[in-house]
Amino acid sequence: MSIVQKAEERLDGLDWPATRLRVENLRTGFMVDGTPRPVVNGVSFELLPGECVAIVGESGSGKSVTARSLVGLAGTNAIVEADTLEIHHEDVRSFTPRQWRRIRGRDIGFVLQDALVSLDPLRPVGAEIDEALRLHKWGDRKARKARVLDLLTRVGVPLPQLRARQRPDQLSGGLRQRALIASAIALDPDIVIADEPTTALDVTVQAQVLAQLEEMKARGASVILISHDLSVVAQLADQILVMRGGDVLEQGTAVAVLGSPQHEYTKTLIAAVPSEATRGRPLSPGTETPAEPARDRPAAEFAATAPADDGPVLEATGLIKRFHTSDGTVTRAVDGVSFSLAHGETLGIVGESGSGKSTTARLALGLETLDGGVVRLLGHEWSALPERKRRSLRRRISVVYQDPLSSFDPRWNVERILLDALRGERFATAAVRKERVLELLRLVGLPANVLGRFPLRLSGGQRQRVAIARALAPRPSVIVLDEAVSALDVTIQAQILDLLVDLQRDTGVSYLFISHDLGVISHLSDRVLVMKDGVVVEEGEPGDIFRHPAHPYTRDLIASIPEFDPASFAGIPIQPVVPNQKAT
Repeated sequence: MSIVQKAEERLDGLDWPATRLRVENLRTGFMVDGTPRPVVNGVSFELLPGECVAIVGESGSGKSVTARSLVGLAGTNAIVEADTLEIHHEDVRSFTPRQWRRIRGRDIGFVLQDALVSLDPLRPVGAEIDEALRLHKWGDRKARKARVLDLLTRVGVPLPQLRARQRPDQLSGGLRQRALIASAIALDPDIVIADEPTTALDVTVQAQVLAQLEEMKARGASVILISHDLSVVAQLADQILVMRGGDVLEQGTAVAVLGSPQHEYTKTLIAAVPSEATRGRPLSPGTETPAEPARDRPAAEFAATAPADDGPVLEATGLIKRFHTSDGTVTRAVDGVSFSLAHGETLGIVGESGSGKSTTARLALGLETLDGGVVRLLGHEWSALPERKRRSLRRRISVVYQDPLSSFDPRWNVERILLDALRGERFATAAVRKERVLELLRLVGLPANVLGRFPLRLSGGQRQRVAIARALAPRPSVIVLDEAVSALDVTIQAQILDLLVDLQRDTGVSYLFISHDLGVISHLSDRVLVMKDGVVVEEGEPGDIFRHPAHPYTRDLIASIPEFDPASFAGIPIQPVVPNQKAT
């Protein structure tokens, strides 16, 4: 009996053996210049009804390749081998692309990270969901239309009839992700693979997506969760595989792996999760926080400038910004926002997408024209000045964006990027300028051999360090960081956060830190602004904001944070299985 026949009978109500997926010694490689390059080395696990198996690790660990290899999506140049690979006890190792297409959607649903890319931008999301049903010959047109509306309702999409007619670009990130989930579960598959389904989502939207995955488990679906976010994993997972460099370093129950980690890498991942509890201590292993600036750092060369009267380095009063839409309506993206930033201080601004936090940052940078209010930089008028008069102050405020790659000229190597950032300095010779570039690299912990490399040839963490070096080059008093760590793996994020703390201590620079990640905000910030619909609804110190939130919106944000306290998993007498894999 084929797997498709088994699935059809299962849909008719027959029970099937408990194990839905079994894989032993999965190995995946890719042909590169005629030579096979291994990417996944010996993954083994079983997946039961109502169970979530989480695969965690950094980018490049092999976790996403593992997920794709399980369902025939590794790619045409992939070499996929396994001692066992069974779905509903059917050996799928020799499946043809046609056979895989028949079971994907019906037996296995796939939820990808970026719904805007995964969904067809040219057609309504309702048509996207309908296609999954139509390809598997599910019902007639009327039945499929009703099914689409039911699915959108099930995943928590409001006004499903309206949303079904809208294209992905007309939906928020959370609605797009839920529409993608609706498409993945259209045929009630037994197995759902979710590959980084919450990365870079607001905390409230993330909570909504996780609730959908929890509901799937409660209905008996089996979930394979791919993630680098241990807070998400702790909420959903029953079993955890920790991967690095294609190897499974540690494997076992969630309680065992999170409460009693055996491998040093697992311990590093757990220690790297930022929160209020980690405030004041390094997140990366081996990082110290000395009382005095490190002697081998050229921090004094790039020290920030404080106001002469010891007042705020950046001050905003009553900021207003309106945007006019094509239908003639006017939206107040920022509505009366005020704040001040002291020398050497970090002010965190947190809120959902559309709250106005990034627009506030652009107003502070002088990149948007104010419709009301005033910004002062180092005690000087800033917002009302024409750009030609801002130039003398422009180097005192820098910015680091979420995606530095898009802000670099891809034709420039690292050396040229940093030399361009130093163009405002009147150095005497080219040799002095080159030495300044090398000092910047040392300051952000990069070796000199990256100078000749182009941004595309750098890792995500290296690119972000170059972006920080570029921001430091003109000796700014303020650096605006707009979601600067939200797309990074947890260990790379930890390194960047530690770096920012060290740089602030050594140079006295002030940070305006924009983020939707409350853990990062509470770890790094001295004070916090909470924004909603363009308005500051709450302001205070992190401890007060996160322990005793006064505003209902703040309370909702905090309630949406996935809880992850490693101590709560400790003390359980269950030890994880540590595979006999090579150490890294």
